[in-house]
Amino acid sequence: MPGGGTRTFLEPDHYEASLRQAKIEAVIVPQAKFGARITWAELHHLQVLRCDEDSPRIAYVQLAPGLAFVTFPVGSEPLPVWRGGEMQAGEVMFHSRGDRLHQSTAGPFIWNVIAMDPAELEHYGRALSGRPFSLPPEGQTLKPSQRLTARLRRLHAQICRLAETKPKMLSHFEVARAIEQGLIQALVACLTTASGRTEGYATRHHARIMIRFEEVLAEYLSRPLHMQELCELIVVSDRTLRSCCAEFLGMSPIRYVLVRRLKEVRRALRDSDPALVDVADIAPTHPRSPLRQSVKFFQFLHSRQRNRRFSLAPAGKPR
Repeated sequence: MPGGGTRTFLEPDHYEASLRQAKIEAVIVPQAKFGARITWAELHHLQVLRCDEDSPRIAYVQLAPGLAFVTFPVGSEPLPVWRGGEMQAGEVMFHSRGDRLHQSTAGPFIWNVIAMDPAELEHYGRALSGRPFSLPPEGQTLKPSQRLTARLRRLHAQICRLAETKPKMLSHFEVARAIEQGLIQALVACLTTASGRTEGYATRHHARIMIRFEEVLAEYLSRPLHMQELCELIVVSDRTLRSCCAEFLGMSPIRYVLVRRLKEVRRALRDSDPALVDVADIAPTHPRSPLRQSVKFFQFLHSRQRNRRFSLAPAGKPR
């Protein structure tokens, strides 16, 4: 049934869980204090998302293969880096099925998402353009005309405003159908008339290396990883891996591994009882390990925040 709403997040994990409900798997690594808001609308044949993020971050995104996704930034500044390339104003990304890519932003950022059943999108694409139309085998960065891009953004924004201010209107069949048809027509016009950015072999090769990097992290993140071992597992040279990480993430491979592990530590401490958790269960055994020291620091802060909440509770009223 069509509907919509909005929700605010202060924790990256909760934000990731909400994206997961929209069939978007994401690993969010904030670069500052995190805050985000998702506005969503579900219509008859498509889903609409507006993701408003308050701080710079790095993200590894995996899109569900059962849906066709189109994403695009709202404004022109600051320009995000998606799949190692800086997005330009007015560009949209037409994703392949199950697309996987890295995103990085330099500041507050808003990105829009349109998700649709692939067969439905291909049907509308052929019917409205009068020529063959299918999802790309690899994700494409497209540059529609300024007029078509403005129309797509305007219709997307109108749907999101309804979801924020009058979500019940989206449950009316005719209202949902009318705004959905307008958005689909604008979307197809952008996808079938836009020129595509040409990506060379090196760019595609680096993107595949970074996906393999994430696959290795998913399997080995729970134990110490050194540069030589990383390169052997990914089957890439030290120089190439460093170059790819600088291009896609803006940091070194080992720095990214540490940040990812600290993210897991923070999650483990947040979900645990600070009086019972043992640092040795989370961090490496070496007493001078940077990760171990960070775990102790996070544990100390978590304990202070917990004690402060209890000390502020009114007497005689357990919380």
